Amino acid sequence: MTLLRDHDLALAFDHASHSYDRLTGLNPGYRTDLLRSARRLRLPRDGAGLHVLDLGCGTGASTRALLRAAPRARITAVDASSGMLARAQSKPWPDRVRFQHMTAEALAAADEGPYDAVFAAYLLRNVTDADAVLKTVRSLLRPGGRLAVHEYSLSGSAVHRALWTAVCRGVIMPAGTVSGDRDLYRHLWRSVLDFDTVPEFGDRLRGTGFSAVRALPVAGWQTGIVHTFLAQEGPAATTEYAR
Repeated sequence: MTLLRDHDLALAFDHASHSYDRLTGLNPGYRTDLLRSARRLRLPRDGAGLHVLDLGCGTGASTRALLRAAPRARITAVDASSGMLARAQSKPWPDRVRFQHMTAEALAAADEGPYDAVFAAYLLRNVTDADAVLKTVRSLLRPGGRLAVHEYSLSGSAVHRALWTAVCRGVIMPAGTVSGDRDLYRHLWRSVLDFDTVPEFGDRLRGTGFSAVRALPVAGWQTGIVHTFLAQEGPAATTEYAR
C-alpha cells in the first residue's frame, strides 16, 4: 500500500480525531509509556525555567506526559492536524501550556525557540523527510538541549515484526475499520514495518548531528516494538540519561 503523507495524512488524522483517544485507550500501557519517555528527558527542577516543545502533540496525551514529568516547565505543543489539535485544546490545561497549529518547519520559519528540550512521540515515521525534520529540531534546540523521540521502531527481530503485524490485523485495523478510519490504521501498520529499525534510527540521529544517542525499550507487549530514543544537540554532556 502507499503510505499517507503530508496533507493526506493530516486529513486522515482530522477525521480520526473524534475516536483517537478511545482507540489508544485500548492499548495497555499507552499513556504509561509516554510518561516514561517524557521522564527520561530528566529535566531538572521539575522543568522550572525551561521551555519544552511537544512536536506532533496529537490529542494531547504526550503533552500530558510532559506536564507530569516537568510540571513547572513552559510547554509549547504543536501539530499539523487541526482536528487532533482541537481535541487537545478542548481539555483542561494550565496557562503555561499553549497549542499551535504548525509543523516543525513552520516553527523554525517563525523564529520560535530556542527550546531546552523537544519531545516527539509517534511523529518521525509519519513525515516525508525525517532527516530534514531532525535537522530542524536541532535548529530549534539550544546548545546542549535534549531530544526524546518516542516511536514505533522495531528491534530488527523477525519475532517483533510478526507480533506487530498480528496485533494490527487482529486488533488495530478492525477497530479502525469500525471507527471509519481504516486507511489511517492500515497506514500505521505499514509505516512501522517500513520505518527505521532501532540501529538505523540511532544512525539517523547521529547522521543529522545529534550526540549522546541512546535507545531504551518500553515495557509490556510493546517491548521490541516501541522505543525511547534520547539524544542531545551539540557535544555530549557528562550527565547520563536515566531509565
